[in-house]
Amino acid sequence: MELDLESIAGAIGVSVPVIRFLLCLVATIPVSFLWRIVPGRLGKHLYSAGAGALLSYLSFGFSSNLHFLVPMLLGYASMVLFRSRCGILTFFLGFGYLIGCHMYYMSGDAWKEGGIDATGALMVLTLKVISCAINYNDGLLKEEGLREAQKKNRLIKLPSLIEYFGYCLCCGSHFAGPVYEMKDYLDWTEGKGIWSHSEKGPSPSPFGATVRALLQAAFCMALYLYLVPQHPLSRFTEPIYQEWGFWKRLSYQFMSGFTARWKYYFIWSISEASIIISGLGFSGWTESSPPKPRWDRAKNVDILGVELAKSAVELPLVWNIQVSTWLRHYVYDRLVQKGKKPGFFQLLATQTVSAVWHGLYPGYIIFFVQSALMIAGSRVIYRWQQAIPPTLSLVKKIMVFLNFGYTVLVLNYSCIGFMVLSLHETISSFASVYFIGTIVPIVLILLGFIIRPAKPVRSKARKEQ
Repeated sequence: MELDLESIAGAIGVSVPVIRFLLCLVATIPVSFLWRIVPGRLGKHLYSAGAGALLSYLSFGFSSNLHFLVPMLLGYASMVLFRSRCGILTFFLGFGYLIGCHMYYMSGDAWKEGGIDATGALMVLTLKVISCAINYNDGLLKEEGLREAQKKNRLIKLPSLIEYFGYCLCCGSHFAGPVYEMKDYLDWTEGKGIWSHSEKGPSPSPFGATVRALLQAAFCMALYLYLVPQHPLSRFTEPIYQEWGFWKRLSYQFMSGFTARWKYYFIWSISEASIIISGLGFSGWTESSPPKPRWDRAKNVDILGVELAKSAVELPLVWNIQVSTWLRHYVYDRLVQKGKKPGFFQLLATQTVSAVWHGLYPGYIIFFVQSALMIAGSRVIYRWQQAIPPTLSLVKKIMVFLNFGYTVLVLNYSCIGFMVLSLHETISSFASVYFIGTIVPIVLILLGFIIRPAKPVRSKARKEQ
């Protein structure tokens, strides 16, 4: 088996641990399908937990399950012993343990060099544990004054330990996400809510959507394997890169970011197929006639939405979608005081939490600070765009294109830090293009304080919406 893995790894240019992880990731698809035929609620919970633990063992080794147990047990103990404070307790305990593992294993360096360890799965697991504890904490609050997401996801009753373990490890969904709620997991397992057979007839067939996700995954992997040898990260430290002119360096940064994203598109497409075929990815029916099933709960990325984003504000809605949703519900929204509007502080704090979640590498911190600047700058362009009267449609289209170009520029400039990680390499890469992706957003933000267009008058119907 080991020899076979080595030959496969050599053929596609990755390490044996990565091949082992990819095989286990693909295996989550048949494992998730088999969940459908497991009888009884208890049987399904046991299968979810057992299959997830087995896949973790096969992919990362025995120690991975021990690492997963720590935040899971800390979170559950907090819910049992300190319900009124279990959300905040689990948040800091979970992140504290995750940061410790990031530092001990130097996971960013391993990923950068083509390796892999259990910290990636631990990242997903940490978010699930925290959201469960916060929702159980919300179960103590009166429904009046809660946001819609809080009302929908709050837990009145403590989940049993086997329900909790099934949720955390469900069929290997912790490998690459997507993150989902305990309430949804319980409804899915028990056939309630949108999974109830009585709601709109029989359950929708997942096979068409699963095949589409697998075809997407195959395309993403093929394109990534084609592009990655042509755009190695090591090029940024080679003398030839310094000999290039400004435009060639900038175009290389664009292609490096573009290439790296297809790896994530592949992984998320596989995890999407897994969640869809289990049935958990089902999120309701369209309003069309006849109604069609939606699988939004399984979706972690909208590829065209990322690559053709008209504004940086759209990126959190189309990239790592379920984690972005988690950050909005459990960080961003909860930092906004009642009666006040969110501002740059909430945005920066949310991006900082996201950076810490990834690891304490300077490149991550810089990337997410850059992301906050990028989004704030894009909002300024959008405000100017909205202030242009309808009679100047050409000018408005030009502003839309400028926002698109700005997003492409700053996104691919910023993500260099996410890839190279070290402070020296990040700053050197930014300096090689004269910090253009940092200066432009800051200039736009400052101009936004000076050039403050009047708010466009909205129609009565729009206001009611």
